Amino acid sequence: MTFCIGIRVDEGIVALADTQIVRGEHTSTKFKLSELTIGDRSALVMTSGLRSVRDKIVARLEDALADGTVRCDRMHQLASEFGALLRTVRDEDEASLVRGGLRFNLHAILAGRLPGDQEPVVLEVFPEGNWVDVTTDAPYFVIGRSFYGKPILDRLLRHNTPIDEALQLAYLAFDATRTSVTDVDFPVDVAVMRTAEVNFHKGRFTVDDLAPVHDHWQSRLAEVVRELPNEWASRLLGSEDPPPPPADSAPNASELP
Repeated sequence: MTFCIGIRVDEGIVALADTQIVRGEHTSTKFKLSELTIGDRSALVMTSGLRSVRDKIVARLEDALADGTVRCDRMHQLASEFGALLRTVRDEDEASLVRGGLRFNLHAILAGRLPGDQEPVVLEVFPEGNWVDVTTDAPYFVIGRSFYGKPILDRLLRHNTPIDEALQLAYLAFDATRTSVTDVDFPVDVAVMRTAEVNFHKGRFTVDDLAPVHDHWQSRLAEVVRELPNEWASRLLGSEDPPPPPADSAPNASELP
């Protein structure tokens, strides 16, 4: 499976993708975050789904951008071109994939800032070829294993979250996913673009690179659990003093020996 996340906050874009590929009993490492060159700019592409579908679409889009068949001045135009190619490939390949026991499926996250964009943009493209943009009240997209990291993102990520915190939250969402499943794992590819920039800073990180962050997070979580107010559970745990008997249960004077 896959974990890819694209975040757009006021200070810029954060993108993170795992690299693990699982086929039966075999695992391998392949990039799931790649770049498209558009003039002097670059746009990120992250995908979840059939790798063959992804490669066919990206190869055709790269050719069209290189020979000028497709010209994109804004990210939404790039998303529309990606979606159109996705529909074309679906028409070409879906029937044969279904006959082979596979389901046609591809989700994509596109991110970047082209010359016509006033600010960096993050969009999600669906298997049907349509797309949506992030919003201030929902500033991220996750594709692939999308459920495990959502609680921490929904609790803590806002459009005005500082970009360094957004980067940490992207990692923690991946860490939660990796902890819960076996088909998402290191290395991770990470890219960051600040709002005033037009290209990405990228890096690949291994489990050893991020072990200090994981260990710190794990220990702090355990510490916070120990420090949670526990009065509400005392009755269930049998750890509170038994309540005094009601006043009307005291013996009457006539009952005293």
